[in-house]
Amino acid sequence: MNPPPRGYRYIGPPELRSTVRPDTAGRIIRSAEDLAAWLSGRGTAESAEPFTFVVALDGFLRLAPRRSEHVACAGGGDVLAAGELGFHRDYGSWMVREVSNQSTGYCPDRDSWHAVARALDLAGIGHPGRFTHEVVFRRCERCRECSVVREGDFVRVFCGIGLPWAWNVAP
Repeated sequence: MNPPPRGYRYIGPPELRSTVRPDTAGRIIRSAEDLAAWLSGRGTAESAEPFTFVVALDGFLRLAPRRSEHVACAGGGDVLAAGELGFHRDYGSWMVREVSNQSTGYCPDRDSWHAVARALDLAGIGHPGRFTHEVVFRRCERCRECSVVREGDFVRVFCGIGLPWAWNVAP
């Protein structure tokens, strides 16, 4: 059984949150038809790149162009997951090709995959069943800065302090 979803607050730069406007919120994707319609408005080059996504607290996927901030895509709110999604067409339907939890504004844990899978399943969009690129975020207990753990090395590069094994990014 999957764990209950955890909400993530925005912890990125305050100046980015202050730029959020109603017209910057991501497009809600409730169905495969919603996804197809949204993708049809994108150019070939843009469609080849991953898109910014969040899963809002209502459980629905929201998409925005890649260079959008996650906090803008979320309309400034908390999320169940955030990262990047890439799509490809398979037998006439759009499917998820790649998916990550790469969001330095929310720093979601790897278990946020369950919320992503639920949102994609709810919309009827095929997916690989896991993050194809997992990012591990941890907060240094000394300097309180967030770090990306690289190659399993749980040490903060700038202060040399060991990082906890368990997710601890929430403020």
